[in-house]
Amino acid sequence: MKQVVHHRGTEHTEKTLVAFLCVLCVSVVFSVWVQAQARYEQTRAAMGTEFTIVAYGDDEARLESAVNRAFDLIQQLGRRWSNRLPQSELSDVNRRAAREAVSVPDDLLELLETSLRYSRQTGGAFDITVGPLVAAWGFVQGTGRIPGPPELAEARARSGWRKLRLDPAARTVSFATPGMQLDLGGIGKGYALDRAGSLLLQSDVTRALLTAGASSILALGPPPGANGWSVEIRDPVDREKSAARWDLSGSSLSTSANYEKFFRAGGRLYGHIMDPRTGYPAQGTLSVSVVAATATESDALSTAAFVMGKQGTLRYLQSHPGIRVFLCSESGCEWLAANAPTVP
Repeated sequence: MKQVVHHRGTEHTEKTLVAFLCVLCVSVVFSVWVQAQARYEQTRAAMGTEFTIVAYGDDEARLESAVNRAFDLIQQLGRRWSNRLPQSELSDVNRRAAREAVSVPDDLLELLETSLRYSRQTGGAFDITVGPLVAAWGFVQGTGRIPGPPELAEARARSGWRKLRLDPAARTVSFATPGMQLDLGGIGKGYALDRAGSLLLQSDVTRALLTAGASSILALGPPPGANGWSVEIRDPVDREKSAARWDLSGSSLSTSANYEKFFRAGGRLYGHIMDPRTGYPAQGTLSVSVVAATATESDALSTAAFVMGKQGTLRYLQSHPGIRVFLCSESGCEWLAANAPTVP
């Protein structure tokens, strides 16, 4: 009997030793694999900000080639869809669409259709026709000013997402009112990140982080040895501090805040994010960060949530589960999600 017990004990010890050696072997192989992964990083100016791409892979030369192609696409989209370059596609639309239906490429039509969908879903809180309002409040060329009632009324008459007419069959865009101006600043960077990310995936680059200034971040697969890319959300009052963290992988995070462009008048702060429904800068919110599946979605919804505020955002989230919102107001910061006001 003792021999049997002794035999089983030895067998157990041997299995434990083998298991330990297997785990040790896997750990060593994984460590070597992590160290063998090449890292490539590049930054370029585009769309009025700096884009950065960090990518990991087995071959640095292939990474560099893929990242270069992704950046070429981002810069091309920036030139095509700038409302400040006279020769851009968007400037051509802004000049002609009140007089005639203007033919546009498929990708621009797709982005305009997506923008109108977000306008409908948010009750007009997101609106790419706010160009006249932004100009009236002095945020295009200057640091901001309060427009007079006649000027504000005129700007409101020349904006409004319902006045943007799309004909998908004919692939055309037209305006219902003269003087309208499309501005893709609230969604264009996110869309460019998504397009660039798709191009990287087509080149078998599956571990990468793409950023568009401080506004939007798109994460493909996580970096080696991690579950995600750790992203800090700045405190809108003290920007040297972090208000929250989020691990991104296969998702995007975008932030809208009033600390970039604003002015004070009569003891009140006026930021550059317009509430298209009132014609005035949105009030009550300091910053909003949105986590969503795509950068196009997070970019647009961070603007919309900033305008809608806490209660409007919570109503929106009830019919859009899966989206997470970190909203900061003068009363503090909190995570918002469908069916749960807070997220741990």
